[in-house]
Amino acid sequence: MSAPQQLAFPLPAWPALGRADFIAAPCNAEALARIDAWPDWPAPRLVLCGPPASGKTHLAQIWAAKARAEILPARLLTLDMVAELPAQVAIEDADQLFGMGEAQEALFHLHNRLAAEAEGALLITGAAPPARWSIALPDLASRLQAMPLAQLSAPDDALLGALLAKLFEDRQIAPPPNLIPFLLIRMERSFAAARAVVAELDHRALSERRAIGTALAAEILTSLDRAPG
Repeated sequence: MSAPQQLAFPLPAWPALGRADFIAAPCNAEALARIDAWPDWPAPRLVLCGPPASGKTHLAQIWAAKARAEILPARLLTLDMVAELPAQVAIEDADQLFGMGEAQEALFHLHNRLAAEAEGALLITGAAPPARWSIALPDLASRLQAMPLAQLSAPDDALLGALLAKLFEDRQIAPPPNLIPFLLIRMERSFAAARAVVAELDHRALSERRAIGTALAAEILTSLDRAPG
């Protein structure tokens, strides 16, 4: 009879989201420079766009700490909140507001309110530029498209390797020296894939009492490749 599988109760992986923890690279240099320039922006508004897990949330956290701003997912916006939010606000994933009429209307009124306030500032994030968002309100769409834009792009080898190292460190894992090079030449080249691989390595190592290394990584990469997209 095989031994029972160990139940995994991992400690939560709290990502380090301070300015010193952000991994600077050519693919995020423009966006990072815009955030670092605060409060010396030409206008107190900015859209950050880039692929999933590319660093938009991290940059929003850095800006929020500097500006003493509140961060809110766009899908949670309601009209009742507009007057109660502070003068500096970061709205995340605004490109996901397709079909959310009240949230779109709330974002429209929030934009107008902050634009009219002397201390008002607005940061918005999304996967693509606002011109590609499904915004039903023409006035909101035009205002979003008029906002200054900073884009983050896909990672190169140096950044992806540094990101993997940071993700392991966030989970208090010391990977063997050959693991990150092994992953770099085999995994999907995206920020989201890096997060998924490290999370699954952590989970499988705990639940199966296995060492984190290339053998386990190879199994995980195969299973992720086979997973429905």
